[in-house]
Amino acid sequence: MKYLILLLTLVAFGLIIIGFILEFENSQKLIGSGVVLLFLVVFPLFSYYRWKGKNLKDYMLTQENLDKMRKSQKGDKY
Repeated sequence: MKYLILLLTLVAFGLIIIGFILEFENSQKLIGSGVVLLFLVVFPLFSYYRWKGKNLKDYMLTQENLDKMRKSQKGDKY
């Protein structure tokens, strides 16, 4: 999965760079397809890969997590 994400990222950036460098009638389509590939394929795959197996509640601001942060800050002195 890691290498697939890296490969797709390089392909997307390659399409964008080639679209900017080469001047022909389909260069804007290359740029657009690179951006679409990056935002609709690579970013969701990367997010899934990084969040797989983690508990989402650990990162949310719930009342329980706010209480834990307040307790930990009371013991800290600057």
